[in-house]
Amino acid sequence: MVTSHDTVRAVQWSDEALCLIDQRKLPGENTLYPCHSVSDVATAIRDMVVRGAPAIGITAAYGVVIGARARYQSSPQNWREQLAGDLAQLAQARPTAVNLAWALARMQRRIDAALGDPVPSLLEEARRIHDEDVAANHAMGELGAALIDSDSGVLTHCNTGSLATGGFGTALGVIRAAYAAGKLRAVFADETRPWLQGARLTAWELVQDNIPVTLLADAAAAHLLRSGQVQWVIVGSDRIAANGDAANKIGTYGLAVLARQHGVRFMVVAPTSTVDLAIASGEQIPIEERGADEVLNVQGQRVAALGAHAWNPAFDVTPHTLIDAIVTERGVVMQPDRTKMLAMMGTG
Repeated sequence: MVTSHDTVRAVQWSDEALCLIDQRKLPGENTLYPCHSVSDVATAIRDMVVRGAPAIGITAAYGVVIGARARYQSSPQNWREQLAGDLAQLAQARPTAVNLAWALARMQRRIDAALGDPVPSLLEEARRIHDEDVAANHAMGELGAALIDSDSGVLTHCNTGSLATGGFGTALGVIRAAYAAGKLRAVFADETRPWLQGARLTAWELVQDNIPVTLLADAAAAHLLRSGQVQWVIVGSDRIAANGDAANKIGTYGLAVLARQHGVRFMVVAPTSTVDLAIASGEQIPIEERGADEVLNVQGQRVAALGAHAWNPAFDVTPHTLIDAIVTERGVVMQPDRTKMLAMMGTG
């Protein structure tokens, strides 16, 4: 489903190749990055051609299809053994987003059940993962928008829209739905250093879909929240622990602290595939640390003094005590804790 406020699709499958919008080049260039092999897909995930937990999981699922096709053609008797290495390569591409492992586990079940050529069954499952994500995003959009009062301002961080998902978006899907309902007075987006996903990606998406957006430096968020112009901070998540602690792009935790200080409500929007009940709290979530060059440079141009070092954690964890609402396609959890999360997931 594509609407006037939802025109971007970051992951596109064809029989010739998996094509991804190369998000490293936005907003200057809107080009496609073709993936013909599992190595291509793993590189695309690792090097941020594609990013966002749901989009990574969808991309990995299509990567399994590509791998299975090549392995079955070259060795129809031993394709499973050879494909196992491909799945391991995909799993290691990025460690924090649980959707990657979740999608690969779904594909593994199809691999285990396959009789003869596995490609039709695997492609069916990859497309189902993709379609389910879009449907979940629309459901989350409506649920999250229902929490927002008319004439509200919202602030978002990083990119959680169609570029980060199968389509429509998680946190940005809520913003899209609330804007379509006439509820939003203003949409603000953090730049989101060091990759500038807010400036390059979120702002680009909203401009493409004719939704007015005001960009701000990350350090300006405290002043903005104090001004009273924002009623909700709305973010996504790459992994949510069983107690409701949520890992998201670095800088999210600081926004949650600022929101609580200034009486602004804080919403996390993510599909249930992001909820990891095997992890009791956010302290157990592995935090990816990326290269120093991402901080010392901006799009290949050195901005830091020569000789300076950099620390570059890609994510932080927001404690559930700072979250007012977690929105999933199954429903809304207000003031989340372990008991409420387990009930929402149907295991409580």
